[in-house]
Amino acid sequence: MIYCITGKLIHTEAELAVVDCGGLGYACRTSNETLMKISSREEVTLYTYLSVREDSVELFGFASKEELEWFKLLLTVSGVGAKAALTILSGLSSQKLAVAIASGDTKAFTSLKGVGAKTAQRIVMELQSKVAKGSQIYAAAQDYTEVRSEGSPSAEAAAALVALGYSQSEAATEVAKLGSGLTVEEYIKGALKALALR
Repeated sequence: MIYCITGKLIHTEAELAVVDCGGLGYACRTSNETLMKISSREEVTLYTYLSVREDSVELFGFASKEELEWFKLLLTVSGVGAKAALTILSGLSSQKLAVAIASGDTKAFTSLKGVGAKTAQRIVMELQSKVAKGSQIYAAAQDYTEVRSEGSPSAEAAAALVALGYSQSEAATEVAKLGSGLTVEEYIKGALKALALR
């Protein structure tokens, strides 16, 4: 198994980075997030995942271990292949992905090209409990678990914001930033103020 590749970045294009390592050019399928992180560097390190299928062998590379872990986690969802996982990671940063899953925001996924409603529902359903468990790579989601607790003031405030037209992710993010111990009204006022400044 190839753990990572370090070398000179010699070519990039949509969802592809080529790294020269010891005279060999390794073509790594990758996300837009990784491409943005590495585009200005001459030498790069990509953490890799080797996909071996009956009809192809592809190498996937990411600028961070966290993004690689998200890629592998997305592949565990039934119906999500490598192409769909790259599309998701290209459209949502690791933090936004964690928040979308933790808050149950399927619209964050259906807004991405090629991700349908059923796939979005499966991603949320199959990964929500894993994201809430507290593993380091899902740290971004930990502040949002209380927002999902039914009957809590933060959950009621998030639901009210969704009713006002904000996405589940936006509502959960802003409510979680306010901390704990507030009333429903205080959560709503604080979140609306933050959302208005965007």
